[in-house]
Amino acid sequence: MTQTLPPTLIDELRHVLGPEAVLVGDDISPRYRQDYFSPLPQASLGLVVVRPRDTGQLAAIMRLCHAHRQPVVTQGGMTGLSGGALPGDGELILSLERLRGIEEIDEAAGTMTVLAGTPLQQAQEAAAARGFLLAIDLGARGSCQVGGNVATNAGGNRVIRYGMTRGQVLGLEVVLADGTVLSSLNKMLKDNAGYDLKQLFIGSEGTLGVVTRVVLRLEPLPEAVQTALCAVDSYQQVVALLHHAQRRLSGRLSAFEVMWSDFYDAVTSRIPGQRPSLPPGSPFYVLLDLQGADAQTDAPLFERLLEQALADGLISDAVVARSVREAQSFWELRDSPGRFSMIWPQLASFDISLPIGAIGEFVERLRRRLTQALPGCEAVHFGHIGDSNLHVCVAVPGTSAETFPEHEIKDLVYDLLRDYRGSISAEHGVGRHKKDYLGHSRSPEEIAVMRSVKAALDPLGILNPGRVFD
Repeated sequence: MTQTLPPTLIDELRHVLGPEAVLVGDDISPRYRQDYFSPLPQASLGLVVVRPRDTGQLAAIMRLCHAHRQPVVTQGGMTGLSGGALPGDGELILSLERLRGIEEIDEAAGTMTVLAGTPLQQAQEAAAARGFLLAIDLGARGSCQVGGNVATNAGGNRVIRYGMTRGQVLGLEVVLADGTVLSSLNKMLKDNAGYDLKQLFIGSEGTLGVVTRVVLRLEPLPEAVQTALCAVDSYQQVVALLHHAQRRLSGRLSAFEVMWSDFYDAVTSRIPGQRPSLPPGSPFYVLLDLQGADAQTDAPLFERLLEQALADGLISDAVVARSVREAQSFWELRDSPGRFSMIWPQLASFDISLPIGAIGEFVERLRRRLTQALPGCEAVHFGHIGDSNLHVCVAVPGTSAETFPEHEIKDLVYDLLRDYRGSISAEHGVGRHKKDYLGHSRSPEEIAVMRSVKAALDPLGILNPGRVFD
């Protein structure tokens, strides 16, 4: 049964925000009810969408919702993979789509201050125009929002050099469940004056507060990038290549992406227009790049690295990008999971982490378990192995949305992962989809402390209820 919001609350929201900022009924686009991996839900007549333009309006919304004990779900670009932004029955949708813009780039401090609804790519381009790199980068850059990146502590392509989103955030402004505005827009790298409260909200998936402004750390914009795709014969050699590249490049290795043959073969043979940059048939393919300042010195260094790797038997083949377009083609190959729906209408996707040295063995054990339990299933493996992050996608041909064994697949993957003391979420959050498995990666004591923090900051439980844990 669909729950509806109290009419008095809707009237109060319209009074505070203006009627154009409060959407109901047919004015609500389907995009508010669908994220990247979720099918379009049935029509939810009880939904209401509010779209504040500034922190003051957002704080007023939360004060009203707190007074009415009204549950709220915060939405950004709807690119999440854990169901955290999908609205539940009777929840008010708080969309940050109009809370966007670059407020400041401080060149001396090397920081930029942005509103939470700003698309990541817009922030990246604004930084680049001033000669800076915003190191957060992921395939959904054109759609995802900075606030969502902070709320999920997004990872992406450059973690091996720059760290997760947490490492790029110097300051935050957050609205708490009762409408209190907590503003700590710090620009300094060093600030040990008491508790670092921003860390509570980074990665909390909107369950503790709503991020409204972010101060991001910027890096000098690289002037030269060297990119290569390598064929590798074993996982042990993959790890050896990683260490070889880290030693030779002295901190300038900015990506180390690994694709198992199942991934590479499926992408290059079954996705239209995706051509192989190296011949198929190798067990592994590694995309790596160097970000530097001088192509004349970096290019020979990069080539010597590859030549030595070939001489030492770490790689069996390699191709170096000779143009920006060729480098982009390597990345398009790695970013092709965005088109997996062209191959598999039903898919179980996993974002996990475990110690780098154990990943190869884990994949082999998982393959055997999947084959035994689900004959005929197809699985592909890839990820940011340089920062211990593995992605697994599993399909069962011939199944429909009703017959796809998603829960059985989840049990197989997460039960094995627990043996390795790995994480059920490396970079995409827990949301709704993984909360039943949180105990696989966190102890009862850790979860109890999480609940205590939630109760302290959101005693009525109105912020993103049912996400991370019930």
